[in-house]
Amino acid sequence: MLAAGLSVATTLGIVLVLVTESVHFFHTVALSDFLTDTVWMPLFAEPRYGVLPLIGGTLVTAGVALTLAVPLGLGVAIFLAEFASKKTRETLKPALELLAGIPTVVYGYFALNAVIPLLQLFIPELPGFNMLGAGLVMGIAIVPYMASLSEDALRAVPVHLREAAAAMGATQLQTAWQVVMPAARSGIVAALVLSVARAIGETMIVSIAAGMQPKLSANPLEQAQTASAYIVSVVLGDLPHGSVGYQSIFAVGLVLFLLTLILNMLAQIVRLRSVRL
Repeated sequence: MLAAGLSVATTLGIVLVLVTESVHFFHTVALSDFLTDTVWMPLFAEPRYGVLPLIGGTLVTAGVALTLAVPLGLGVAIFLAEFASKKTRETLKPALELLAGIPTVVYGYFALNAVIPLLQLFIPELPGFNMLGAGLVMGIAIVPYMASLSEDALRAVPVHLREAAAAMGATQLQTAWQVVMPAARSGIVAALVLSVARAIGETMIVSIAAGMQPKLSANPLEQAQTASAYIVSVVLGDLPHGSVGYQSIFAVGLVLFLLTLILNMLAQIVRLRSVRL
């Protein structure tokens, strides 16, 4: 009970800090301007605090990352759980999880110095900083989370379901796709939510490779600044504590917190519906 209460208290403390500092920020900046303005220029002589460019950059890079990580991670999970031999699984899974231990700053420089130059061979007009390269490398970094958690969920499915499918003439692939995956849906959804949260909260990869120019655009070939990258840039800058510019990081952090909360609530709804089914 003490351990559970400590985790809840920590979460409440984080929420309290975010809300308290955000209230001070919204005393100066109208909430309607914050949510609807399409320009983010907090450091100019006439600052504007429209958070939409930061949210857009966050969602676009996360979308690119998940487009790569979800199918690749699920494919790896299905292979490890249903098709790989025990020796192959014991070799590949630790190697895959080793990717999760690589510092994200290394991924960022990998995106900047290897992936983006490679993309420029096929897209010559691609700028040196862009959301596509950052998103693809972020997807590679997320694959271990998606694959490992999904594989655990697939292996937790009772073996008698597989045997029943085989007795009815289903192939191994049909069993994996039509029997095992639906039975492991709640675990796969949990892996997906964790992957989405990881993509939304990623900092170093997007700070290094996506650029630092806040721009509202759905085109992944352009550069942009994400919400987490902006927070890092302000914390490492020279803005004085208590200023409106400094307090803006708490408002942006609150937006990220609410996005993650909404995703977790949706995951809970899907999980409950899966249990009922």
